[in-house]
Amino acid sequence: MEFVAKRCGVKFDPPSIILVYEDSKTKKIRQRVMPVRNFSKFSDCSQAAERLKNNARHRAYVEGVPLRQLERLHDVLRDHLRGRTLEESLASLRLDPDQDLNKLSDEELARKKAQMDELFERNRKRKEDPDFVYDLEVEFPKGDDQETCSWDEDESEDGF
Repeated sequence: MEFVAKRCGVKFDPPSIILVYEDSKTKKIRQRVMPVRNFSKFSDCSQAAERLKNNARHRAYVEGVPLRQLERLHDVLRDHLRGRTLEESLASLRLDPDQDLNKLSDEELARKKAQMDELFERNRKRKEDPDFVYDLEVEFPKGDDQETCSWDEDESEDGF
């Protein structure tokens, strides 16, 4: 790999992806501005990210940048074109455990589900992992802060 990506960012006017990288031959830190063309508030961010990743002019520079990160940068650009502030856009990229997902639009729900899938895959234990334990049993502490439910205590006449 000739170029090592250090940081990524967005520029709103004109819409561009900014990449700060290190040239491994000269050890110099450089900045590359990659304009995002033919991109509107209705564009598909995953397709735009793939187009940028496969672009002949930028391929060598964005090779070390994960596709998901490029998608998130395009999400921020698209949200700006839709009139959302940077803070609102970044807040929509974070997972909030108390957020009611039933109130989200289909697009925002798909974004949240993709984030949850990514987090699950990152935390998932596989058989190949050195700290993998088959049939792990965990004993949870029984404290006073446990919530009780009435249906836990009641027994029906069937015994179920």
